Amino acid sequence: MAMTTSNTTFLQRAQVYSSELKDILREEMMAQRYVRMLDGFPDGNTFNIPSIGQAQVDNYSEDSAVTYRPLDTGNFTFSVDKYLSSATYMTKKAEQDTFYSSELMSRFVPEQERAIMEHFETTTLAAPEAGVSANSTEAINSISMRVGSTGTGEVISLKEFAYARYALKKQNVPDSNLVAIVDPSVEYTLNTLSNVINVSNNPRFEGLVRDGIATGMRFVANVYGFDVYCSNFLPTATDNALPDLAAANQDYSSTNGVVNLFFSADQSVNPFVGAFRQQPQVDYDYNKDFQRHEFVTTARYGVKLYRPENMVRVVTKPTVA
Repeated sequence: MAMTTSNTTFLQRAQVYSSELKDILREEMMAQRYVRMLDGFPDGNTFNIPSIGQAQVDNYSEDSAVTYRPLDTGNFTFSVDKYLSSATYMTKKAEQDTFYSSELMSRFVPEQERAIMEHFETTTLAAPEAGVSANSTEAINSISMRVGSTGTGEVISLKEFAYARYALKKQNVPDSNLVAIVDPSVEYTLNTLSNVINVSNNPRFEGLVRDGIATGMRFVANVYGFDVYCSNFLPTATDNALPDLAAANQDYSSTNGVVNLFFSADQSVNPFVGAFRQQPQVDYDYNKDFQRHEFVTTARYGVKLYRPENMVRVVTKPTVA
């Protein structure tokens, strides 16, 4: 007897599932490389770092008393204020009935650690905005360190890159290892600038048009000395009258602005400081009362902006057109 489709109906599966699980696409994380992680933190949850200022110079006249002036001192306080947990369980019945149970349980711990490190990434990049008042320019030595964008529609312009370099130089920040972490909309804006598209006007941009500004996370060419990276973890701003470089107030209240960060990644001036009181730690238990496998990952950390003079923020609208 011939075996055909018509007489093998009951031997066919209506749906066939793959033996693998599909991953979601992941955003690469980068913030931890710019954080100076503290050690020598034996107990407690608060770390104090004393600071000293510069010496002063006075005019002096012969055969008169010199003027003695103390150095300014300060105290930077840093706290371990984040205590996180990420927990998942699978019941014994689900383990028995689920085809993917083994593969699924093997993913619990990596996914929990990833969730905690994404929290660290978001907290780090948001640290410069912690405690900032609406519309504040966060001026240091009369130099605005937080400005709105001057581009049409409040998107980025090359002027902001030039200004960020200027502002950092005015704060005596080394101009080595300059980094800009920007929203993908900023990359789009730079990719479509007229002097980038029309390479006959500026041959230096020819490679950008051929290869695109970004490959992976990093731009093919830097902009005014900044190596530029894209991130979806940047904080947002809702300021309704943030001054731009032309002293015009920009409104980010209806469409939230993205806070793009510009700084030097030179090791001597790391912009962030942080500490893990407890690195992500995994605990497992079989709960006999609920008949289930329980996995939990916990961590304690803190992170804070350490050098505000090494952090320029440019707020842009994440719109593309």
